[in-house]
Amino acid sequence: MERFYKPIISSSEPSFVDLDKLPRDPADRKRILDYHPDQRDEIMRKYCINGPFQPRGHDFQKRMIGTKERRFIRTWFDKYGGNWLEYSVKLERAFCLCCYLFADYVGNQGGRDVFSKEGFNCWNKPDRFDTHVGEVGSAHNKALKKCEDLINQNQSIATALHKQDDIVKRANRIRLNATINACRFCLKNALPFRGHDESKTSICKGNFLELMDLILSHDKELSELPKAAGNNQYLSPTIQKDIANCFEEEVLNSIFKEVGDDVFSLLVDESSDVSKKEQMAIVLRYVDTHGLVKERFVGLVHVMETTSLALKNAVDTFFAKYGLSIKKLRGQGYDGANNMRGEFNGLKAKILQENSSTYYVHCFAHQLQLVVVAVAKKHLGVVNFFDSLCILMNVVCSSCKRTGILQKNDKERMQDEIRSGILGTGSGLNQELSFVRPGDTRWNSHYRTLTRLIDMFSSIVKVLEYVQEECDNSSSQNQALSMSNYLSSFEFVFYLHLMYEILGFTNSLSEALQRKDQDILEAVKLVGTARRKMQKCREEGFHPLLKKVHSFCESHDIQILDMEKEYVNDRAKRKRYNITTEHYYKFDCFNTVLDMEIQEFGDRFNEINTELLQNMSAFIPYDSFSNFDASKLMRLCEFYPHDFDKGEKMALAHQLDLYVDSVQNDVKFDDLKGIADLARMMVETRKHVSFPLVYRLLKLVLVLPVATASVERCFSAVKIVKTNLRNRMGEDFLNACVVCTVEKEALESVTNEAVIDRFQKMKTRRGQL
Repeated sequence: MERFYKPIISSSEPSFVDLDKLPRDPADRKRILDYHPDQRDEIMRKYCINGPFQPRGHDFQKRMIGTKERRFIRTWFDKYGGNWLEYSVKLERAFCLCCYLFADYVGNQGGRDVFSKEGFNCWNKPDRFDTHVGEVGSAHNKALKKCEDLINQNQSIATALHKQDDIVKRANRIRLNATINACRFCLKNALPFRGHDESKTSICKGNFLELMDLILSHDKELSELPKAAGNNQYLSPTIQKDIANCFEEEVLNSIFKEVGDDVFSLLVDESSDVSKKEQMAIVLRYVDTHGLVKERFVGLVHVMETTSLALKNAVDTFFAKYGLSIKKLRGQGYDGANNMRGEFNGLKAKILQENSSTYYVHCFAHQLQLVVVAVAKKHLGVVNFFDSLCILMNVVCSSCKRTGILQKNDKERMQDEIRSGILGTGSGLNQELSFVRPGDTRWNSHYRTLTRLIDMFSSIVKVLEYVQEECDNSSSQNQALSMSNYLSSFEFVFYLHLMYEILGFTNSLSEALQRKDQDILEAVKLVGTARRKMQKCREEGFHPLLKKVHSFCESHDIQILDMEKEYVNDRAKRKRYNITTEHYYKFDCFNTVLDMEIQEFGDRFNEINTELLQNMSAFIPYDSFSNFDASKLMRLCEFYPHDFDKGEKMALAHQLDLYVDSVQNDVKFDDLKGIADLARMMVETRKHVSFPLVYRLLKLVLVLPVATASVERCFSAVKIVKTNLRNRMGEDFLNACVVCTVEKEALESVTNEAVIDRFQKMKTRRGQL
């Protein structure tokens, strides 16, 4: 009867998986035989290229064995198995990558399942690693040999079927070198690779192919090569993306090699791209081996939602992929969004739950912008000033014709001032200006707008006169008339110069805060300096400001008010205030606005008064280390319990005494400008070796983030790379392009040989090198 029934076929055949999303932690992996048969070789090759999962920065968990606490030792990775030994963070056990990949293809060996499935955790018996490796013909060594053969292209069947001589191999390498050079150029300059028409008859084939033609026309060796087969020219879009991915991996490897097992901080922000996809940018801040503070962009992660849980999962996935550990995180810097800095459910809180030493710093540049915006929305006179400024922008810059008239008038103004000797001439001077619109989220934009308004004032007035006389729209004419009247008032000129003076303080501070190597103590000092300047301006700056206002009014024929007369409000002339004009502008305007600004500084920058930063200030090297206080630095040490054990704390107390005596008597430390220079000089003079615990504490201070300017720059690069014409870029290719565009210095250090080696190992290729 069986022949009358249709046999039931199981539909549980495994599906294909994304190779870039293979789990790195051994605890999350499934058996190789559970993957689709047609994809197993690719999966095993991907694991071999990635190498064993070795989270060297992880705080390995202690386990009671007998009467002693024991744990995995980081140096065992190099001592016993640099190319096979791996560690599961989730299970806190050791595994063998080779045996995991080929356990079902080699013979049996005692204890094999321990290293391939169950995990090894007998930390009191490290000799078992050597036992696992065994003799030459052991199962482990057979598995290791299979891994080497899998990566070695010469061992593949495709290579054996298409045996090529040395001349063909050399030709392949020359062609691939040219392709790599073209890709490097496009990646470095954020240029699109593809063209609209890439056919042979096309006049413009796109940047990549046109660049390849240019290289071919100037490279005699390349042009004399025999024509390669169509599938072996290294010109296809797939080849381009593979090479871009190779560059990205080499750049990231160089960055992670610099980070090493040391501490670092995390800077994160999220924004949507031109395709309306939410992208999360990740930047790491660390101190390199030369004592220099660096902030390096390491990747974009596409997130489906911007909740704190989704962002935390994305960070965990990224850390697991590249072997980074949350336990080595010592700082986190974000903007002020609730999903980032929330006390209970924000990304900050979720990371603090795993590592209490990951101190959060609200981006100083964001806070500074909030100070400016807050004052611009509180004081009635300032609110009216900026509202009128927005209307002025709409009237003057609403059409190309008006913008052209503005630029023409301003050009004539500059020519007149050059002829009269007011303006000097030289390279880069007297460039064409544009009237920029201020934005609440664009740093320094208010200051730039006021600068242009002062420089282009007469040209702007002429545009308003043109609109009043020539425009057919009565609404625009009324707005132009209203703006002309406001711009010719003393009140406008006073608020213009008052806000220009205040924003001048914040602009200098904002530019300083956006430096990549800025340290937290220097940032705090700059904030304090800006606040003191504002306080001094409040006490002594009214009359100097009034002189500038009078000078501006005289040069532009604006009526100057008599400061001794009774103040009259032009909007309510019948209302009596019983105060002089000077009293109104000094106390109701000048002092009130500055008081608001100073108060906002105190409210926003509340981190300055924390005990953590007060203790850090003992490292400041000014005046022959006059701020040095060993007791403060010892209290600072208590904030980092994972970095100093009891014995190291005792040793640190002795090192601090020797350290301060050493640096105070060394002339090389006399003119240091901050703790960043201190770290660099300690490395140059080898004092970081003499006082390792002091240097460790100093690095913990330096890695604390100051601003997220580096992350914002990454999103600027995303806008250049992914445009409306390139809005269908894949996530992997986009990430490779942005990483290489932002990290140009690291890209330059990547050699063609390194790219060729990685390219060859990615997959089996017919073209042998």
